[in-house]
Amino acid sequence: MAAVHAPGATGGWRRWLGYAALVFFAFVFIFPFVLSLVSSFKTLPDIQANPVQLWADPEYGGWTLEGIEGLNTQNVRLPRWTVNSTVVTVIATLGRVFLASLAGYALAKMSYPGKQILFGLIIVLLAVPGVVLLIPKFLILKQLGLLNSYGALILPLVFDAFAIFLMKQFFEQLPDELIEAAAIDGASAWQTFSRVMLPLAAPGLIALTILSVQGIWNEFLNPLIAVPGAPELATLPLGLANVRAAFGEAQPWNTILAGSLITTIPIAIIFFVFQRYFVQGVAATGVKG
Repeated sequence: MAAVHAPGATGGWRRWLGYAALVFFAFVFIFPFVLSLVSSFKTLPDIQANPVQLWADPEYGGWTLEGIEGLNTQNVRLPRWTVNSTVVTVIATLGRVFLASLAGYALAKMSYPGKQILFGLIIVLLAVPGVVLLIPKFLILKQLGLLNSYGALILPLVFDAFAIFLMKQFFEQLPDELIEAAAIDGASAWQTFSRVMLPLAAPGLIALTILSVQGIWNEFLNPLIAVPGAPELATLPLGLANVRAAFGEAQPWNTILAGSLITTIPIAIIFFVFQRYFVQGVAATGVKG
């Protein structure tokens, strides 16, 4: 007679296997961050001898603060780079959210000739790799006389095709009856947008803000072409890359990793604090097929 297995036992094994798979993949994703944290407090000989070891070897000097202390040298201008990154991130994020909201609302709820063509161009732009646009961006910034200025760092990041697409998809979820009711009450187009539709788009705005802060804070290619002759305007990613280039083959990996860790921590805090709102915003946006 064939043995009968209890359904609960089978479900329990599947659940534990699922947990084990989640823990494994979580470890895979977290391991580089933990390795960077540990390597920031190791000596350079220790990093060279044991690159993936998650503890400091006493044979090579054990735990040390020389990586953190290296951030206070002449080649590393961490406070200035942090200020530059903060200024660029705040202004570019505010501008992107504002303009993307306007454009997304216009594409989702307004009727005018050529709307579908404009939306098609945005979709095409999403398919273009960002590196392809670097030379055109550089030439435009040079022609406008904006190179080596905060304007060159900020303006190219304000306009983002994905941000427009995201807000369009969100505004499409809001019923048209709200616009009709506002028109009956005598509201203008701007009043309808700013007082009726925009407050209802708060989840989408929060999701876009978090994505924009993360992307702009970590942006490397745009500062690379925007301020080639103004090292004092370098942001954190660009500044740390220049530090690595300045040392040639003798890389101060503990200092570079310590700087990278400091760059990562603010974004990690923002994401964990606003994680619930970010998930709600993305779920509410509901990208249509």
